[in-house]
Amino acid sequence: MIFNKKVIIVLPAYNAEKTLLKTYNEIPLDIVDEIVLVDDNSTDKTYQIAQEIGIKHIIKHEENLGYGGNQKSCYNKALELGADIVVMLHPDYQYTPKLLHSMCYLIANDVYPVVLGSRILGKGALNGGMPFYKYVSNRVLTLTQNILMNQKLSEYHTGYRAFSSSVLMDIAFQKNSDDFVFDNQMLAQIFYEGYEIAEITCPTKYFEEASSINFKRSVTYGLGVLRTSIQYFLAKNIGVKNEIFKK
Repeated sequence: MIFNKKVIIVLPAYNAEKTLLKTYNEIPLDIVDEIVLVDDNSTDKTYQIAQEIGIKHIIKHEENLGYGGNQKSCYNKALELGADIVVMLHPDYQYTPKLLHSMCYLIANDVYPVVLGSRILGKGALNGGMPFYKYVSNRVLTLTQNILMNQKLSEYHTGYRAFSSSVLMDIAFQKNSDDFVFDNQMLAQIFYEGYEIAEITCPTKYFEEASSINFKRSVTYGLGVLRTSIQYFLAKNIGVKNEIFKK
């Protein structure tokens, strides 16, 4: 705990057998109360390794529900366990668990309710091996989103996120997509409800075992991001209703 606030790490896992242990070993257990792993019907030994490690809360989907569907199970379980602070950490070791102290203390001290680990602040993305086309698309999409949503994030596409539980309970994340655009819909919902988001510089690593979507799915994701940003603009500025924004 931090200041009597319960910290729960959620690991949305899919075929993470080669990186799960390394990720787990770097999690700072001095502040973390519980770890939740959701295995989205992996075809490897992710579930067995999670059991061997001793992770107490393991959920195995009997069918693949997608990246967004996996996160829904993660957050629901964390809230069920009474979390005050919830951190999503990918078990593919693309993001370092060593930033958990910094991210969680910003929330525990009531400085910000949401903290993102940004690959774009500094030079972590390209130095860490991010493909150039992904870097360029990240920058273009982020610029477009900032304009449409009147915000100033360095990126909307990181998978390293910490939340106050009150934020998770206040947004309608269950209505979001089960695909990769879930992440962007969540940030749009958070901004729509008037919350501020902090960012800290996060080194990142691209390697064979790290999860990454292909070019075709990246295009689908990009179109979904633009759609979400336009929906936000219309809902916020013109009052056009959309189901992901509850108010």
